[in-house]
This record gives sequence, structure tokens and C-alpha cells, in this order.
Amino acid sequence: MALRVLFIGGTGIISSACATLAVERGIDLTILNRGSGRREVPADAKVLTADVRDPAAVREVLGDSEFDVVVDFVAFTPDHVRADVEQFRGKTGQYVFISSASAYQKPVAHLPITESTPLHNPFWQYSRDKIACEELLTRAYREEGFPAFVVRPSHTYDRASIPLDDGWTAIDRMRRGKPVVVHGDGTSTWVLTHHTDLAKGLVPLLGEPAVVGDAVHITGDEVLTWDGIARRLATAAGVPEPRIVHVPSDVIAREAPEQGAGLLGDKAHSVVFDNTKLKRLVPGFAATTSFADGAREIIAHHDANPALRVVDDTVETRQDRLVELFG
Repeated sequence: MALRVLFIGGTGIISSACATLAVERGIDLTILNRGSGRREVPADAKVLTADVRDPAAVREVLGDSEFDVVVDFVAFTPDHVRADVEQFRGKTGQYVFISSASAYQKPVAHLPITESTPLHNPFWQYSRDKIACEELLTRAYREEGFPAFVVRPSHTYDRASIPLDDGWTAIDRMRRGKPVVVHGDGTSTWVLTHHTDLAKGLVPLLGEPAVVGDAVHITGDEVLTWDGIARRLATAAGVPEPRIVHVPSDVIAREAPEQGAGLLGDKAHSVVFDNTKLKRLVPGFAATTSFADGAREIIAHHDANPALRVVDDTVETRQDRLVELFG
């Protein structure tokens, strides 16, 4: 009998790839979301529409349905997770919470990061909320046996997402021969994971009893510098020698408050992940999409879709100002 799985979300960067692979592997997949996602869902998946932030609406569309696995891709606060525990208590054999590798200790005390690295992020509320969600699920598992399993992705991307905070504006500047800003001195290390690689790690763990009550991160093994990330995107965009200007992270955080917490609480710190635990749980797992290939996919997709090639005037002005100060 096929594994019965519910995805809450299903059209995001991570969940869309997981949905595709789940259906390919014969999983009986139901997707619950608001019906407003940009990415398509697999034709063989059942789709339910409801506001996932409205518990009564969720109860109405799900009724008495039970699932072997429930995966919530859009739970970000303890209130979101608390509502899930109430909804799925006694109705699922495994509840998967998508946390974040940004929850690991910042600054990082030692590398590589393993699942036993402490969870502590004084800079970013997003990460602290994910930590609080994990703590709630740990209590639920210990006190009542709620079958929680925590997955911590790293920076995951797909063809529609540019892994630079300034997005297409930075690519457009490269193509116009203008300098682009990279935080710090450009040499801090980072790990990017293509969403199809993450799916290859997550989908085989759905319904796996050995991981209930546990946590695992799912990342690629390719370690890049931020200059290297920018240069790979430039190469894919047809710019052999991008002009890079390095700006201190705290200055960028001050100039761009919307980026500041994620920068100071995550991207400004070097990371390397030990994926031994994942590879033990999923024998043969390997992240096979290099970022050089991923960058070509990103640029090709944006070039084919003019609506995605948006230059933000605010970002453009800020980059010019920072280049003038530090170039």
C-alpha cells in the first residue's frame, strides 16, 4: 500500500521538488495550501485548498483524514507548530518539521557543523523562532510521544531564486559592467543546496520510524566562498570578470535593515556541514548539482522569463552608495 503523505505548503522552493520526487516514487501525496503558489504541483497529487493559518478551515478540509506522514513546509513560529500538534495528534505516524540550519550556533564555535552543534542565534528572530518550534516538538515527543522529526535545510535554491540578497539587480549590474557588493572580504564559506538534491535526502526519510524524535540537516557538500558564488553567477550571465566590491557585513546590515538579521545571523559566518548522519540514514545520498550548473539554470530561467528580471531602484541606489564608499 502506498505511503499516505500530506504536504502543508507544496509549492515552495523545497516543497515543490519534494512533491515531484514523492509522486515519482509512488507516494500517495496530498497537498494542502492556499492555492496561490507560483510553482506547479504534480498532476498525480491531490490538492486541498485552505488557509493553513486558520485551524478551523484546516479541520474542515481534512475532516477525519489520517496520514502516515505530515510534512509542514510553512511552519515558522511556535503557534504554527502548536496548531499542527493539536490537528495531527493521533492522526499521523510521523510529523516532519522543516527547521533551518541557520538555527545552529552563531558565531559557530567549530566546524564542521553537526546535528549536535548547539542551537543559538542571537541575531535573527527567524532562527530563534525555528529553535522555539524545535523545543516545542521535543517536549511533545518526550511527554506524549508525538512523532516529530526535524529537518534542517541549509540555503536551498531553485532556478527561480538567486542566492544573493540583491537578487536580479546584482546580475543586471554585472552585465552592465557595474560593481556589485559582496559582504565581508568575500572569503567566508557557504553551502548552497539545489532543491532537487534536498528532496533526494528528505523523501526517503518519509515514514522512516528510526528518525522519529530525531533531527538531521540536509545540505550539499560543495563549499563555496561568497566571491565564488558571485563569480559563478557572473560566468553564467556571460560576464567573465565581474567587478566585486567588499563591504563590511555590519555596514550592509545598517544600510539594508531588511537583509541585516539574515546576514549577521547567518550568511556572514563561515559554514561547513558534516552530512555523515544523513548519508547513514539514506545510503547512497549525494548532492549532484554543482552551483556552476545551478547558476546556469538560474540565469537561463530568468533570461527566458522577462517578468523575473526586476531591477530594484532602491537596491541599485544602495549599491552605488556602498561602492562609492568602499570601492
